[in-house]
Amino acid sequence: MKVLLTNDDGIQATGLNALRRALLEVPGLDFDVIAPDANRSATARSITTRSPLWVEEVHFEDGTLGYATDGTPVDCVRFASLGLLGSPPDLIASGINHGANLGDDITYSGTVAAALEGAVLGIPAIAVSQQSTKREMDFRFGRDFEFGVSALFAARLVGRIDDHPISPGTLLNVNCPAVPLGELAGAVVTRLGKRVYRDKLELEEEDPSGPRRRRYRIYGMEPSYRQEEGTDFAAIDAGMISVTPLHFELTDMQRLEEIEGWELSALIEEPAAIAGDQEP
Repeated sequence: MKVLLTNDDGIQATGLNALRRALLEVPGLDFDVIAPDANRSATARSITTRSPLWVEEVHFEDGTLGYATDGTPVDCVRFASLGLLGSPPDLIASGINHGANLGDDITYSGTVAAALEGAVLGIPAIAVSQQSTKREMDFRFGRDFEFGVSALFAARLVGRIDDHPISPGTLLNVNCPAVPLGELAGAVVTRLGKRVYRDKLELEEEDPSGPRRRRYRIYGMEPSYRQEEGTDFAAIDAGMISVTPLHFELTDMQRLEEIEGWELSALIEEPAAIAGDQEP
């Protein structure tokens, strides 16, 4: 099986290299590394369309080779799928992210976006994220991480994909708590939880020179989450690895018939026939 390893923290990130070394121990695995040349966290599904992209060879300390690009995590997946290193991968492994990606936060995550791009292309994918040693439950991550357990779990999960294929269009979002292997409460399949954001507009400074110019902070003001059983938040809080299957089907199928009854074609008829446009 051919695997693409990528991330959003950059090709030199500790988490990516922990997973890279763990994947080297998986029998019968052939994998390539294509990752951003610097941190691209919270870039979500952004892509680079207005300029060409550089790709540079990177030699790791153990003699293996990777490729760094000045693009985004999604660009990295596109490089692999379009044949930069020969045939497309059979699996995308994205991570290990420095910090958890839980609940609604996944929509901002470059780590999850890379795996989601695989799902969009019909390539099975896994996104792996690690909670910091501070055991925080939000995205204001600490600086210290232990990747041993998450790297071991992710590598073993990749090794099982041949026997337990991921459905087309689906990715597995894996989050690992900051718990030693001997204290880990297990691994469980979960649904996405609900993040409670408490963002607010805060003025940090004002430039007194020239036109009025102010600097604001708007994100990261002590977010919380709903306390609900069966969610990724609940699993991490209980010291368990969370595995959440995700897909890209965004259409609200239950609302199709309802909106069909809105008679949308009437909105492009002659102005006089459109309610609200007639003269009083």
